[in-house]
Amino acid sequence: MRYVVAVAETSNFTRAAEQCLVVQSALSHQIARLERELGAKLFDRTSRRVRLTLAGEAFLPAARQALDAAERAQAEVAAAVGEIRGRLAIGAIPTVAAVDLPAVLKDFHLRHRQVRISLRSGGSEVLTEQVRQGTLDVAFLGLPLGLRPQGVRGRELARGELVALVARDHPLADEEHVDLRQLADELFVDFPSGTAARAQSDEAFAAAGVRREVAFEVTTVDFIARLIEQGLCIGLLPAAFVSQLPDLPVLRIHDAPSRMEHLIWSRFTPSPVAAAFLSSLGVPAAGSSYS
Repeated sequence: MRYVVAVAETSNFTRAAEQCLVVQSALSHQIARLERELGAKLFDRTSRRVRLTLAGEAFLPAARQALDAAERAQAEVAAAVGEIRGRLAIGAIPTVAAVDLPAVLKDFHLRHRQVRISLRSGGSEVLTEQVRQGTLDVAFLGLPLGLRPQGVRGRELARGELVALVARDHPLADEEHVDLRQLADELFVDFPSGTAARAQSDEAFAAAGVRREVAFEVTTVDFIARLIEQGLCIGLLPAAFVSQLPDLPVLRIHDAPSRMEHLIWSRFTPSPVAAAFLSSLGVPAAGSSYS
């Protein structure tokens, strides 16, 4: 099953064998043996590409679940004898500010060196779904006020307001405070339409009775900052985060958009590793939370 998952993820038998630390012939032999046992081909192979068959697409989710269950069983046994080991998969929005995530991960790594930590950045909606599906153990989100993720456990971490960032030669660069109406005629850079990160600003402008034009839709903070720095647009980012962008003037907004940062985890019993990580943040995994 590990070999099947590796080939599905790499679309290549050679790379999959390297990833699994086996020779390609052994990997191919084991997959062929599994296909005979199942009575169906899992992959269509040509000289140019490898892709899952319909049978392979049906088999892959169950294979991943079985591997996760096996890894979970090993972690439970280790926890029973006082060891924390296994995999910790974390998701985080690019602008997480309620915690110093790199410092948190360093501290957890030093305490639990046998835990393999992975981190995935993305939008709040995608990360929430991945926690629901079990792909991620925990995730850090940013959502408009009053909105809570569904189908997961979670806790509110911190509320914060957004500020405006402009280029150094922008006419408003020397202003300390503005309101949304003053910004209405500007071109904006923002996260893609339909995301929670975008909704925070869209809802605030709508509440102020102001329309704005978002000319640039991007997914990374670094790209947002570079576009603003070139004077192509202005942008809105969380006040607690912008200290990481010291080269851009920051304008406080009287009627600023707000957001709430959340920590979420599975509504099912967390793995020993996930429980240990939540505990390191002062959050009891089985304690009270929204669901």
